[in-house]
Amino acid sequence: MPQEVAALSGTRIHIGLPGNVSEDCHDKIRQIVGYWMSIHPPDGLPGRQHFDPAEIPALLPNIRLLDVVGSLPRFRVRLMGTQVREIMGEEQTGRWLDEVFPNLHGSVTHAELVKTVTMRKPRWRRGKPAIALDRLFLDMERVYLPFARNGRKVDMVLTFHLVTDGEGTLR
Repeated sequence: MPQEVAALSGTRIHIGLPGNVSEDCHDKIRQIVGYWMSIHPPDGLPGRQHFDPAEIPALLPNIRLLDVVGSLPRFRVRLMGTQVREIMGEEQTGRWLDEVFPNLHGSVTHAELVKTVTMRKPRWRRGKPAIALDRLFLDMERVYLPFARNGRKVDMVLTFHLVTDGEGTLR
């Protein structure tokens, strides 16, 4: 069982090793984590060079790839799936996340991204979005997966997002 920590009003954060995702997570979360584990080399983390989008076409709409830049770190959107673009309400490719979301620093989202980089382990969350979006979402489930070109220093984070909107529709 993953260690569970309470965060912002009703949000639960599950901390665990690869594949140690909550039993009640969405099947698509299990699929993306399973894929990440399948490309995980015996020593170190998988890198972008191990990731083949053609192997997971049904999951691509919910993926966002973030470049990790600097030691603080800072995150730049490299790629956005169509569903993430719909969720976020705008195209973010090529933009810094802290410019897209001026309230990023100090948020649970930023903390989870930084922990993904520093701990070099996946992070999973379910709950209300930590960053204000212009849309009403009842629930958001996401996982953050670290990638390291050299197997050690995280230089990219794959984020995978699922939402339940105001009509109760999962996207």
